Amino acid sequence: MEFTKITEQASVHNDLEKKSISELLHIINEEDHSVPMAIKKALPQIENAIKQVVFQLKKGGRLFYIGAGTSGRLGILDASECPPTYGVSPDLVIGIIAGGDYAIRHAVENAEDNLNQGWLDLQSHQINNNDIVVGIAASGTTPYVINALKMCNTHDIPTVSISCNPNSPLSQSSKFPIEVIVGPEVITGSSRMKAGTAQKLVLNMISTTTMIQLGKVKGNKMVDMKMTNAKLIQRGIQMLVEELQVSEQEAKSLLEKHQNVRKAIIQYKK
Repeated sequence: MEFTKITEQASVHNDLEKKSISELLHIINEEDHSVPMAIKKALPQIENAIKQVVFQLKKGGRLFYIGAGTSGRLGILDASECPPTYGVSPDLVIGIIAGGDYAIRHAVENAEDNLNQGWLDLQSHQINNNDIVVGIAASGTTPYVINALKMCNTHDIPTVSISCNPNSPLSQSSKFPIEVIVGPEVITGSSRMKAGTAQKLVLNMISTTTMIQLGKVKGNKMVDMKMTNAKLIQRGIQMLVEELQVSEQEAKSLLEKHQNVRKAIIQYKK
């Protein structure tokens, strides 16, 4: 199968600068509607990847996301939200971006073209074959990511990829490729749009499903969340009210004592 870079194909929408705000919004919204359907087609690939993620984490490994530009930022976003949401260590899900932390806010020239740096960045975390690495690149052609996965493969470290082109070099370098084909962007080549949305949704699926499988959710509640503000403390109190059928005041006392919804439930039921 020949590799086609759909993410770089010309937009089907022309003369955008001549369109009204309303017209532009309807065009973007119409295109965005295609993303969930593209993901639906990739669900079997996503499921296979998550099974391996859960397997690696259950045996003590870590989940790494690695990417450049928008893809790298999305990986860092997903990784950074796991500790407060699920109460896990910041070292369990780790996001790495080409160009380092500076690149989270700024474009770093040629960072994505560096063949060796991705593997070096992974090595700085003492990566091993208990871990699993998810390479993210809309085009599926980013050298920084591709070579990092190739090096992982040679060291028997499981690899997943998320891209938006079929049969890309990244997919070929991955043991568990995920391909979400969203088609050309509204603005030609602007893969932070539909492709970025697709990547974000897939990353949500990976981290959320994995954390549920690891026992970090009870019913549909985040019982291990870190209560870092008033909103989350109130949410924790409400969880206890509903789960234990106690008053709000008693729930508040339990939460203050145990500082964790799950611990409060366990101790109360004892």
